[in-house]
Amino acid sequence: MQIIITKNYDEMSQKVAEIIKQSLLKKPNLVLGLATGSTPLGTYQEIIKKHKKEKLDFSQVTTFNLDEYVNLSSDHPQSYNYYMQKNLFQQINLQEKNIFIPDGKAQDLDKYCAWYEEKIQEKGGIDLQIVGIGRNGHIGFNEPGSKFSSQTRVISLDRKTIEDNARFFADISQVPRKAITMGIAGILQAKKILLLANGEHKAEIVFQALKGRISEDLPASVLQKHPDLVVILDQEAGKLIQN
Repeated sequence: MQIIITKNYDEMSQKVAEIIKQSLLKKPNLVLGLATGSTPLGTYQEIIKKHKKEKLDFSQVTTFNLDEYVNLSSDHPQSYNYYMQKNLFQQINLQEKNIFIPDGKAQDLDKYCAWYEEKIQEKGGIDLQIVGIGRNGHIGFNEPGSKFSSQTRVISLDRKTIEDNARFFADISQVPRKAITMGIAGILQAKKILLLANGEHKAEIVFQALKGRISEDLPASVLQKHPDLVVILDQEAGKLIQN
């Protein structure tokens, strides 16, 4: 495990974007696992800058997103499909056929989840996976209690996750209660994982996940076992690690 603590959120975002750039230069047909939420937004802005200013080429890249809400249409402003299109995909030269985001409106969700797993394997597995961490220790939408052996599936969202995500909706009643998420076993199969966290509110859970006991009650703790984990934090999120 490599831990990098940066001065602030902007420096964290720049560092992550640079790692992605170097990975892409080594392997132009990189398979990239992507996350949503507020944490990676700065990273995506930096990637767009590199594409426009440095001509960083994404034409051969394949992307797989970690998760999506169940029963939100892809054009819903709070869907992760909408988020990715708005914040990254529409501003770089990814080919649409190489973009994979879970479909929360699929008719047979279980069958769809199995197909998503197969597609990742068909593309040779994920080379570089970006993950954030929830206040309850989730990665993707793998909530506390998720099996380390879990694969892509439908999951019921934890109360804390629903409360955290309510800020993106008109009120908490509109937050979906279920999501499709890549499983923990699937995340661990990525060749390299970048764990990002920023803000003082993440400091305690980051410390527990990286320095505490490995337990299914804290899903992110399993990342300690990954052979190529890079943790990138701003100073606030990393303050307990530093002490």
